[in-house]
Amino acid sequence: MSKIKQGFINLKFRKKILTICVIACGLPMIMLGSIWYKQVQELLVTREKENLDETLNQSMQNIDYKINNYFGLINQIAWNDEIRTGLTADYNNNYQMYQFYADTLHPQLFTTLSLQSDIQSLTIYTDNQMNPYGRFLRPLSDIRDEKWFDEMVESREVDMTVPTDKNFLKIFYRIFDNSNRPFHNIIEMNIDYEQFFSPFADLFDEDYGVVILDSSDKPVYVYNDFSDESFLNSDKISEIINGELDKEFVGEQATLSSYQWTVHLYRPMSNISAATFPMRLTVIMVILFAVVIMLLSIFLLAKVVVRPLEKLSKNMEQVEKGDLSVTFHNQGTDEIGSLIHQFGQMVYKVNDMINQVYKSKIAEQKYEMKALQAQINPHFFYNSLSLINSKAIMADQEEISQMAQHLSTFYRTTLNKGKSIIQVKNEIDNVRSYIDIQRLMHSDSFEVNYDIDSNILDYSMLNLLLQPLVENAIMHGLDHKIIEGKRVLEIKATQQNNQLFFEIMDNGKGINQKTLDTILTKKTTGYGVKNVHDRIRLYYGETYGLSYQSELNKYTKVLMKIPIIQNK
Repeated sequence: MSKIKQGFINLKFRKKILTICVIACGLPMIMLGSIWYKQVQELLVTREKENLDETLNQSMQNIDYKINNYFGLINQIAWNDEIRTGLTADYNNNYQMYQFYADTLHPQLFTTLSLQSDIQSLTIYTDNQMNPYGRFLRPLSDIRDEKWFDEMVESREVDMTVPTDKNFLKIFYRIFDNSNRPFHNIIEMNIDYEQFFSPFADLFDEDYGVVILDSSDKPVYVYNDFSDESFLNSDKISEIINGELDKEFVGEQATLSSYQWTVHLYRPMSNISAATFPMRLTVIMVILFAVVIMLLSIFLLAKVVVRPLEKLSKNMEQVEKGDLSVTFHNQGTDEIGSLIHQFGQMVYKVNDMINQVYKSKIAEQKYEMKALQAQINPHFFYNSLSLINSKAIMADQEEISQMAQHLSTFYRTTLNKGKSIIQVKNEIDNVRSYIDIQRLMHSDSFEVNYDIDSNILDYSMLNLLLQPLVENAIMHGLDHKIIEGKRVLEIKATQQNNQLFFEIMDNGKGINQKTLDTILTKKTTGYGVKNVHDRIRLYYGETYGLSYQSELNKYTKVLMKIPIIQNK
């Protein structure tokens, strides 16, 4: 050992550096290669998972939209006062019954079928003594033997199921009656199975599988497209369903927000390795080339270059931490000095390029917004609504006239000439129009109370903040109210200490505590309350935004706080 030590001491300085660098760099390089291979594999799996997650979320948004649309259509029928009255009426003769079929039942159901090509049939089952009317009205006895019948009669929620033959997706909902008539009425909607699940049939060109499970972990939809037939056996699918993805697969799962179904998307691991082999080979070649360059460069090292390199290394560490304002000073005119100077120029250019890209991105978004606004021709839309209003007045159709006027006011205040800032009075008009439209659609099934401080009407605020909150109160609160009594929506607007407070309260279904805890942080489809909350905080600051209070089957109240801004 002493001879080795003595021999090392007697080596020239350049060879000492060479020996130290070989030992210090060679061993880490070998370790780096081993670690790199594992990390690259993990990175590729992570990236594939992100890709699967993004693809899955896009498809699920499509399915969520369809389900919400179906639920909305079936709710419109189930809560139609004319249909509910007709289904529980006592008919003295067949002519009265025919009038109900021809004037109310047939137009409502036929219009829904005409507008939705994927809805195969709509049927109402009733135990009222009424004559069958094609597939639109059938006796309740037709479905009494179904397994789900007893549970559906007692349920107050929309239910969705897939029969074993998987030709249709069935949606059921009980039609509630405010009277005390002892009738049971159930509406059934049949959706084309293949058309409903079509978003999952073309996610990738090949080599992927999809499994959708219901709340009982039973498959409602299975799709496989693998070039390797060994992946198609039932054992593989069973492993996917049981969450036992082994090294052969990479997968993602998510739950539909509109219904308690779980979707599993998975792809073979072999596809990832095959697709990334050229990249891995290239990286290995680059590393080998870097090692060769490193060994050649070691022979050029000397004490005169160590200190400048240390300084450069410290500067690089600052840049690595995100500090691009570093300044570099070096009086030397050799290669090291030139390198430091060039590195400083590079940091300056990178900083400048980042600013340019950021500014161009903002400009691009502005142009895209202007292009979107340019596609909307409000004058044509308003003129059309005005014509509809005139025709409705001439035909003595007051409800159609009201609807046209409300729509005109709603979209005029919504578009706001492409501006994001609106007067408070116009935002209130927007909400009033939206509520009036909803009341027409709900046959005036709920009341609205306004308490608006007239002194705040001339202030300014961000547009489209109140309408999403009112929509949630109606769709998720009042529409699902199960306690008897009037449905009431309250809108209140006040000012205090240079701040505006908007309060929206309904006496509907209420929100459970779990949902209430995440309502302002969880992403949802569409333009939800999180988007409103984020817009307010982004524009006005972190101290402003929304707050929720709720008690199940009693009330839900949302309070919005923003600063007062004088109208310019």
